[in-house]
Amino acid sequence: MSRPVTLFTGQWADLPLEQVAEYASKWGYDGLELACWGDHLDVWRAAEDDAYVQDRLELLKRHNLKLYAISNHLKGQAVCDDPIDFRHEAIVGHKVWGDGDAEGVRQRAAEEMKLTGIVARKLGVDTVVGFTGSKIWPYVAMFPPVPEEVIDAGYRDFADRWNPILDVFDDNGVRFAFEVHPGEIAYDWYTTERALEAIGHRPAFGLNWDPSHMVWQGIDPAAFIHHFADRIYHVDCKDVMIRPADGRRGQLSSHLPWGDPRRTWDFVSAGHGSVDWESSFRALNSIGYSGPISIEWEDPGMDRLHGAPEAVTFIRGFQWDAPTASFDSAFSSKD
Repeated sequence: MSRPVTLFTGQWADLPLEQVAEYASKWGYDGLELACWGDHLDVWRAAEDDAYVQDRLELLKRHNLKLYAISNHLKGQAVCDDPIDFRHEAIVGHKVWGDGDAEGVRQRAAEEMKLTGIVARKLGVDTVVGFTGSKIWPYVAMFPPVPEEVIDAGYRDFADRWNPILDVFDDNGVRFAFEVHPGEIAYDWYTTERALEAIGHRPAFGLNWDPSHMVWQGIDPAAFIHHFADRIYHVDCKDVMIRPADGRRGQLSSHLPWGDPRRTWDFVSAGHGSVDWESSFRALNSIGYSGPISIEWEDPGMDRLHGAPEAVTFIRGFQWDAPTASFDSAFSSKD
């Protein structure tokens, strides 16, 4: 099945969009998943300035690239997070951070997410990828003991904060592809089910499938695709290397930095880790997913100028068409 292969620009936001587009085109990408930070896309400006929107589109056109999705992970993170602290100040930008008042940050982050849905429509795309944040992630270890009603309240908080955002998405014919990820309201199979229940399974809220966050937790990425088939709105391809158990490595990686050989796992460029890509792409084929396949390059042990062009070639190797007839039909002959 031929799907467009795109490059997620989030890990390239230190470079001008013009340079990233030039690289992506040269390497054979079909388009971009455009990050709403760096100089790649200013949502607030795009909401008010049609000329700026046109400039972004013309820049991509000059490099024979198309836009398939935009991503606003960083501001989405601040919508539900508690606490809001120095970590958020580093990622949300001055407009959202403001005076740093926690609830003010959440409200301004929510406003930017609403604008992101509007800007997606202006850009001609129907998918926004991102995070939600989570009021209850700090309680993931469940000790000191956490009453059940605190967890329930966390899911209600998520629904209360995201339903108004999703209303704007609905008004603009845009969907939110939430990336299941540690630190979010949903980070594994069962929390994904609960998050979908919390917002009433409304169609505006779906999933961005990224297997790298599943494998190190012991979740089967292909089975996840089958189970949540109607919610797979976007695909990001990132790999994860799982190192052999040595009796000392822990799944939570001991606060060790990326690339430290003592870690149990590390993100790596697609094709260099433990993801079963063939099973995953067969699953995507079986559910009829025809959207973009986006390369999210992260690898502490590989230069991105090597990893990104290699990854697009690797992923294209799984872009086969389904057969038009059963393989054993050739055995059936009346002659």
